[in-house]
Amino acid sequence: MTDDLPDASPAALVEEARSAGLDAAREVSVARQHSLGKLTARERVEMLTDPGTFVELGGLVGPTRDTAFDGHVDAPADGIVTGTAQIDGRHVAVASFDFMVAGGSNGASGSLKMERLVQIALDEGVPLVMILDGGGHRLQEGLDSWHFAWGFSLFAEMVRLSGWVPIVAVMVGPNFGGPTNFAALSDFVVMVRGISAMGIAGPALVKAATNEDITKEELGGADAQTRRGVADLAVESEEEAIDAVRVFLSYLPSNSSQQSLLAECVDEHPDAAIIDSMVPANTRVAYDVRGVVTALADDHSVFEIKPTHAANVVTAMGRLGGRAVGFIANQPQHLGGALDSAACEKASHFVSMCDAFGLALVYLIDVPGFLGGSTAEEAQLGRRSGRMLFELGQATVPRFSVVMRKGYGAGYIAMNGGRSFSADLALAWPTAEISATSIDGALDIAYRRQIAEAADPVAERTELFSSFQRHISPLAAGRGFGVDDVVPASRTRALLVDALSRKPVRHPSRAPHKSHSISPI
Repeated sequence: MTDDLPDASPAALVEEARSAGLDAAREVSVARQHSLGKLTARERVEMLTDPGTFVELGGLVGPTRDTAFDGHVDAPADGIVTGTAQIDGRHVAVASFDFMVAGGSNGASGSLKMERLVQIALDEGVPLVMILDGGGHRLQEGLDSWHFAWGFSLFAEMVRLSGWVPIVAVMVGPNFGGPTNFAALSDFVVMVRGISAMGIAGPALVKAATNEDITKEELGGADAQTRRGVADLAVESEEEAIDAVRVFLSYLPSNSSQQSLLAECVDEHPDAAIIDSMVPANTRVAYDVRGVVTALADDHSVFEIKPTHAANVVTAMGRLGGRAVGFIANQPQHLGGALDSAACEKASHFVSMCDAFGLALVYLIDVPGFLGGSTAEEAQLGRRSGRMLFELGQATVPRFSVVMRKGYGAGYIAMNGGRSFSADLALAWPTAEISATSIDGALDIAYRRQIAEAADPVAERTELFSSFQRHISPLAAGRGFGVDDVVPASRTRALLVDALSRKPVRHPSRAPHKSHSISPI
């Protein structure tokens, strides 16, 4: 197509230009994309959005004329499909990067489209969904100080968007560089095994900078990045990724001034009868806490976030009586449920997201404490644990705690135990054991000399253990009013649903007026 066909009407010229950017006019490129096992940018938008709701913005945009492309490259929409649409009847802003245009790289014109889209999400208060399949900044344009000296204001705009509307990144290609920064500023990141990768720099740049030979899968594949916690979920197909986006958004309001939608709830729960036997009384016996989360939440409502990262803590969205909540639960199957740096970061980020969008927090406590040692210090556990306290202290949504078994030391506090952070309801189960540390640990530290100097050290240790054990019980916690009640596990769901129904979406903040709280990390 040329810019000046003499016999064509202006309307015909516009429609011809518009049609040239559609998949039907790009058969060779589409075939190549499909041969890689990937959908096109437009196919992905169609799969994600409700039929007939997508309204494209900037479909006629092309690359800037004064770049290394010289205006002659085939770059429909400058490599990014942007517009507004609906997902399950709710308005969203959508961007889908087109790998068929310069490897999905981000050009100057495409950046203007993204800035426009982010502004729409900001002004209209609608979620932003980015489907990323590309290679960061377009080098053909970036090798020009005239353009690049301006920088890239989109990241600043996304920071303003953060916490106002949900931001989602769907990684469906080799997303090194800029797309990884987009993902870092997102609330939910899903990757597709086999076709997606992400990282600050791709294998070629890594080789040039460090002489390290590494594949893109090893460097930033889906399983690697979800294990590290950089992404939230790895799935097998693009269809599963799109489904995950729909599920994630279903728990959240369109923006933080609204409430999440109530879902229909059936009172009968299939696991209610067996929850009393899920947690063994013996603190040395492990169990899968995800069964407890499932038993307490509405049936079929649990959606786990970061399931393969920091497995010693479970973070999951779910519902109680139809209302969306966030669950944070210690997992005894991994590190005994102790909190290390990775677990603290995972829990902290999840609490921050839930508080931003008005999801009440439900803490399920079985924690032996923070996992100390030289490895912990190298991983800055002192500060990472502080962030867990920081995010809980900043939260204004209702907060509930259930001590299932161990509630030891500062880990108990960080898990919203007792009155430390004004829990809206603090419960303990008959299996609860709450103290500053385990009895064995206390004996080893505070009573080591007394035991060693006793005529019969074994008998002395046994007598001391029995003495302290009488004071460490759920009954003592209830008598001291550190918890509101000690209840059977089978009563817990009903009590949580009732308490949540009486609570506002947020409590007034108790913090003094200030510009910015300073996170430990």
